Amino acid sequence: MLQIHNSLTRRKEPFQPIEPGQVRMYVCGMTVYDYCHLGHARVMVVFDIVYRYLQVLGYQVTYVRNITDIDDKIIRRAAEAGESIDTLTGRFIEAMQTDAEALGVLPPSAEPRATAHMDEILAMVGTLIDKGFAYPAKNGDVYYAVGQFADYGKLSGKDPRDLRAGARVEVDEAKRDPLDFVLWKAAKPGEPAWNSPWGPGRPGWHIECSAMSTCALGHHFDIHGGGADLQFPHHENEIAQSEGATGEPFVNVWMHNGFVRINDEKMSKSLGNFFTVRDILQRFRPEEVRYFILTSHYRSPLNYDDAHLETARSALTRLYTALRGLPPTRAASETPAAPAEIILAADETSPRLTPYRARFHAAMNDDFNTPEALAVLFDLAREINRTRVRDPATAAELAEGLRHLGSVLGLLGDDPDAYLRGGVGEDSDEVIEALITARIAARAAKDWTEADRIRDQLTAAGILLEDGAEGTRWRRA
Repeated sequence: MLQIHNSLTRRKEPFQPIEPGQVRMYVCGMTVYDYCHLGHARVMVVFDIVYRYLQVLGYQVTYVRNITDIDDKIIRRAAEAGESIDTLTGRFIEAMQTDAEALGVLPPSAEPRATAHMDEILAMVGTLIDKGFAYPAKNGDVYYAVGQFADYGKLSGKDPRDLRAGARVEVDEAKRDPLDFVLWKAAKPGEPAWNSPWGPGRPGWHIECSAMSTCALGHHFDIHGGGADLQFPHHENEIAQSEGATGEPFVNVWMHNGFVRINDEKMSKSLGNFFTVRDILQRFRPEEVRYFILTSHYRSPLNYDDAHLETARSALTRLYTALRGLPPTRAASETPAAPAEIILAADETSPRLTPYRARFHAAMNDDFNTPEALAVLFDLAREINRTRVRDPATAAELAEGLRHLGSVLGLLGDDPDAYLRGGVGEDSDEVIEALITARIAARAAKDWTEADRIRDQLTAAGILLEDGAEGTRWRRA
């Protein structure tokens, strides 16, 4: 049975959906004022794995990942760029979706935008006021009254009394309690605003997610995810808002992925160690970045440096080398595309896959333990390499199993030769093939000096040649 670490209870628990066979999951997405950085990439890849594997287990999954398209940073960035907010956010939403697709992230079931849910936001704020959980202040803002929610702090483990002891209220604020947070911000000159019963303004960040998630998934749903930095105050405030408004439990399972560190330091613009996905993809292929993210358990810190990406490249090279020359045992047109169908097809392929399949499932059922799942792929690759000469049919069956299990992780979808010959910013295939053809001609003419010179030239360019009965193959070192 699938076990998931629940941030709310601080332990691993058997996963039981609210409705049998159905899973409803919400993940906090990007605030779209800049390009995706590595932290965003980790959130997208981690919950893509959760989405894929829940489908593998046979669940019908409704996966909602929101877009925050109005907040202080967006307003400021649009003003700096001299463009409208819609133009700015539209540009970065498109960039985000391009980056996600490059990383092999499946589109979610829905991507609601905050600005498209103003009616739901206003309705929830009104309900909170009516129930005594919120109040309009004299400055035109509407605040959530934290003291009225008895369970505040249950997700983060923070005691409101301790939080109050270290809090202070700015002179111009109209809060009743230093812990109260804004639900509706009164309009300032030059800022976008929507009409409300409390005057023109715009929503606070926390209320956006409560309104969008309950609108898309209902008052009570299965899984809510996001980065560890969102656990407090964002997710804590979501619980207070949502449960205060509906009177029902909000979410059963809370999942939080760990921080990203750069060369053992926390990633931060102020430290100058801030990398966008597009920066990284200038030097590494998307599948290498995805593989690297999966080498750490999702709850653990992820430490980025170029050496780790080089290791990911080497690891994928080993897996693709095992697949090279072993075509699928089923026709390409028969290969299923949906993750659930993929794993079922792998189950039916060969009894020889049984021990690998069992270990893979055990790893993924243990709180989505992708490092252990990757280890299974390497054991399978070693067995393929041992059997490919003495038993090619078995090797081909095992290779198909490797492809299927890899696909559950969003890996090994490329043609092996295409991957092994690919690279970032290197000589074209045509140039390399021309040199190999010249070397073959030199060998045929017994011009060993020229043949060796061409091989040395290719080796210096990072091209490894493999001479065999089927001719000369090549791959990048």
